[in-house]
Amino acid sequence: MGRKYVFDFDSTLTRVEALDVLAEMTLEGRSNREEIIEEIQKITNLGIDGDISFTESLERRIKLLNAHKDDLGPLVTELRQKISKSIESNKEFFEKFSDDIYVISCGFKEFIVPIVEEYNIPKDRVYANTFEFNEKGEIIGFDNDNVLSQHNGKIDCLKQMNLDGEVQVIGDGYSDYVMREAGIADKFFAYTENVHREKAASNADYITPNLDEFLFVNDLPRNISYPKNRIKIVLLENIHQDAYQLLTDEGFSVELIKHSLPEEELIEKIKGVHVLGIRSKTQVTKKVLAAADKLLVVGAFCIGTTQIDLEECKSKGVVVFNAPYSNTRSVVELAIGQIIMLMRSVFQRSSEIHSGQWNKTAANSREVRGKNLGIVGYGNIGKQLSVLAEAIGMRVYYYDVDDKLALGNAVKCNTLEDLLSVSDVVTLHIDDNKANKNFIGEREINQMKKGAMLVNLSRGFVVDIEALVVALKSGQIGGAAVDVYPEEPRSNGDFITGLQGLPNVILTPHVGGSTEEAQRDIADFVPNKIMDYINSGNTVDAVNFPNIRLPKQNKAHRFLHIHKNVPGIMAKINEVLAKYEMNISSQYLSTDNEVGYVISDLDKEYDKEVLKALKEVDNTIKFRVLY
Repeated sequence: MGRKYVFDFDSTLTRVEALDVLAEMTLEGRSNREEIIEEIQKITNLGIDGDISFTESLERRIKLLNAHKDDLGPLVTELRQKISKSIESNKEFFEKFSDDIYVISCGFKEFIVPIVEEYNIPKDRVYANTFEFNEKGEIIGFDNDNVLSQHNGKIDCLKQMNLDGEVQVIGDGYSDYVMREAGIADKFFAYTENVHREKAASNADYITPNLDEFLFVNDLPRNISYPKNRIKIVLLENIHQDAYQLLTDEGFSVELIKHSLPEEELIEKIKGVHVLGIRSKTQVTKKVLAAADKLLVVGAFCIGTTQIDLEECKSKGVVVFNAPYSNTRSVVELAIGQIIMLMRSVFQRSSEIHSGQWNKTAANSREVRGKNLGIVGYGNIGKQLSVLAEAIGMRVYYYDVDDKLALGNAVKCNTLEDLLSVSDVVTLHIDDNKANKNFIGEREINQMKKGAMLVNLSRGFVVDIEALVVALKSGQIGGAAVDVYPEEPRSNGDFITGLQGLPNVILTPHVGGSTEEAQRDIADFVPNKIMDYINSGNTVDAVNFPNIRLPKQNKAHRFLHIHKNVPGIMAKINEVLAKYEMNISSQYLSTDNEVGYVISDLDKEYDKEVLKALKEVDNTIKFRVLY
């Protein structure tokens, strides 16, 4: 006497209500199509929630349908495309446990049977209504003698079936819940993958956002070992709504917080969190990581990662991703705009006219064409700036600590001094390495051409602000545009810098990458990296981890093992797998100086003891079963 599983069909096994889909097909071309469909959906919901009798709901909908027997074939074709996502990915469960699976639906056998037969559920285990047709083949009604056409008919149907063992009902509506309420089903699982009905959810033993959760609760074979709805993601600092949507649509539990959290609050918040999404203000410190008992991934929705203790993350097996390319164009466009504004004294003229002055003059107003632009840092941003600046007629020079190939006619400078001495405008695009503190100080400023301009869109600490203020006041620097500062407030509010009030300075509040396009791109790029790692183990583009790119497996179990990079670990892992007679279909290993990351795909069922043994291998940092 094992368990018996009773599934609803509409909005459970499929993502839709079949009669609603049939209505959309049969009413095609009717001028009042939308009104009729809306009315049918309204009647559907009233019946599902038990607000009108099911018989009345069925009668009223069939009258409105205007359907024919010939419409049922195309309907089945359409429904095959609308199987619930997690049902489809767990087809193996239906095939393996088909003897214990039943479908009880207030829908119709004519379209249910062809769908569920593909999931190894025979028609004699499908309990549903049947249509009545007239001599022309038009659907005119249903079999009134079938208990499932009556209000609360599922109760009588399940009673008559007289199933042995524990009976579990999985469905989305009131008619599913009442079977448990009547005492003939032992548990009711409110299935919310497609629709969340409050009446059903509030009366459920379990709310199951997908079949993975149902299978997990019952310890049944499933496509993924840990349901995505149990993976908790916290996104801080007002990360773009698209990121929230992407991760939520994938099935994860996501919380969005508009601001950054100070260390003590983050320590409390991070307990039980699997994925943390941040921008530049949140500090992920040793103390925070010590409290992070479930953390798998940190996603930096920006370029810089100095706010994250990358080494500590690595030592705890926490993978870090960032967005190195997403806001490149936004930063470059602002740099071009600021260069032109500085060279033309636009900011001063604008301030003057705002205060009522009319100062029409060509003094200190120059074209950028033919001027020398010095780019310090020839990475993604530096290179794209190089191309755009050349396109508007500037002569480009660049300096980088690494050997970088010049684009277009750009000229490489062997030393920073060479670049500073030749440039009419110097723009900084260097990384957030702590060694770059005061990279441009008094000495470097004095090596620049007298009256040259300086643009800093990189990091606040790379310029000595005091030295810059002195140089601006003396005329050594002709103007500056600054977007980043040594210290920036955690949230909007008061801010003070020595650069305020200087007429030849453009100040912006760290908005270089803050465009709608960049934030949308970041909100797409970083979540996809996170999902790739969670779903398949991919670490491509990880900032602090060995990179592995690998295919998604469907017919294997995948074990992820992160360990300290010491000799002999791989041998120990394979020793354990051999002991438990596991057949390795493929294996991937990548290491850096500190950690090793090995992925093993295994093509057979496994003893749970093997998991325990792999976790106990010496120098293991983290172990995870993917599916």
